[in-house]
Amino acid sequence: MEPDNNNNNIPNTEAELESFRQKWREEVSAKSKDKSAAGPSAATTSKHSHASSSKTHAHKGHSHSHSHTHEHSHARHRSIEEIDEVEPHVYPDLGDKQHGRRLDETSAPSASSSSKEPRSALEHYEKAVEKESQGSLGDSLNLYRKAFKLDSNVHQTYKNKHFPPSFFQQASKPKPQDPNPSNAPVTVPNTAHHSLQGTSSTLQNLLEEFSSLSIQGEPPPTDLSPPPPCPIASIPDEILTEVLLHLAIDDVASFVRLAQVCKRLAYLVHTEEQIWKRIALGPEFGFAAMHYDFACQLDGKPLGHDGAGGYELGTSSSSSDTEDDDETYRTTTSSNPTAHLVPTIYPTYRALFRQRPRIRFNGCYISTVNYTRPGAPSPTTITWNSPIHIVTYYRYLRFFRDGTCISLLTTSEPADVVPYLHMEHVHRNHGNLPSAPMKDSLLGRWRLSGPSGGEKEGTLFVETQGSTPKYWNRMILSLATAGKGARNNKLNWQGYYDFNRLTDDWGVFNLKNDRPFYWSRVRSFGMGWEEGGTTFKG
Repeated sequence: MEPDNNNNNIPNTEAELESFRQKWREEVSAKSKDKSAAGPSAATTSKHSHASSSKTHAHKGHSHSHSHTHEHSHARHRSIEEIDEVEPHVYPDLGDKQHGRRLDETSAPSASSSSKEPRSALEHYEKAVEKESQGSLGDSLNLYRKAFKLDSNVHQTYKNKHFPPSFFQQASKPKPQDPNPSNAPVTVPNTAHHSLQGTSSTLQNLLEEFSSLSIQGEPPPTDLSPPPPCPIASIPDEILTEVLLHLAIDDVASFVRLAQVCKRLAYLVHTEEQIWKRIALGPEFGFAAMHYDFACQLDGKPLGHDGAGGYELGTSSSSSDTEDDDETYRTTTSSNPTAHLVPTIYPTYRALFRQRPRIRFNGCYISTVNYTRPGAPSPTTITWNSPIHIVTYYRYLRFFRDGTCISLLTTSEPADVVPYLHMEHVHRNHGNLPSAPMKDSLLGRWRLSGPSGGEKEGTLFVETQGSTPKYWNRMILSLATAGKGARNNKLNWQGYYDFNRLTDDWGVFNLKNDRPFYWSRVRSFGMGWEEGGTTFKG
């Protein structure tokens, strides 16, 4: 009868096992729904209750039948694995007080703000900006779309909130300039005077940025090497200005090219009025060497005390006479009318030097003329086969500081003429020597139009000897500019006349084929200190 009893217990065991499974599923589903509200301690208690319940049911199953022990243990093992998959292991609570922060925690405000869902268009936009800064472009794009759907002008609202107009005014406010950027002692007076007048607004803004910069030395050749020494970087501006002044007196072109070295030197070259005043009023390149009245006769002899004198230079300008030149400059600038042109007509001395008409002495002016004329036809050829001649000739003008000049009309090219364009070669019979083109050179004098005679500035008058003693010639030219960088490097024709001494009549030359003069620098001329056939070192 025992086998029959065992067979009768099998359906009861299966029913109980199925009932246990059903209850376990219901408890698991109920726990998964209430997991967020239960907390870690409730989850731990629930887990322990589930485990004890499962153990109770498993023990009850074992007491009914020993033949299905293996099947019951397998069911229990499977139930434990399913519980682990649904509910991960939970660590015990650390308590209300936690000291320090976790690695994945940023800050309390950001955590609270991140959990807060955006509602308004501005909050969506701010959240989108935050996501974009974190690199979540997809979430940022969705938030941007929601923000613009709620308010099409949300970007303007965001800008007014986080970037008000006062923010841009504060950002664009220039930094205060250091009144003593060279760190010179306070006992040393700062004689430097910088002026940005007469320049465009764009250039002024650029120069203002350069004003706070310093001279930077050359970077080190390697990361571990010390930087090369740069003594000029530690020189105060007062001493550096004196160095630049001597350079400008020696060669103003080299002084201007110094602006290409660095930004600090570009600022000093462009704005240092002390240097530009010395250049503009000095006799080396400035208007102290200009003549607004004829200073000599046609043959170069002085006019005398009763003639129109103008500004007369000394007889020498060697390096040993530098102190005399400086003394002459200091005594004449106070009474020089050129100094009164700033700032009434010209805003700065730099503008005065560049814009006011002046003559250059360290080179010569050359006019190249090309024209064509028909040749003589041959009696044995037809008319359309007649030759065409191309005629080329040159005009040369060189001006000297004492008011004299040399004029030459020749077919010789500049390479054959310029090296001999000196006073010592005028009116000489050179024969077959290389200086033979100078045999037709003419000596003359020059002056500029100026306020002394009530004339408009910019006109150059040149008077030279004629081809024969009974004539003398007059050229009237206007100073102009050719190119972008240079100034006063071109002479345009206004008129060319000759005067007959015997009949007191004026004649007019035709200027149909004549072309303007263009200035060319000649290094062998130096500073142009040459008078009366004697060359002085400048």
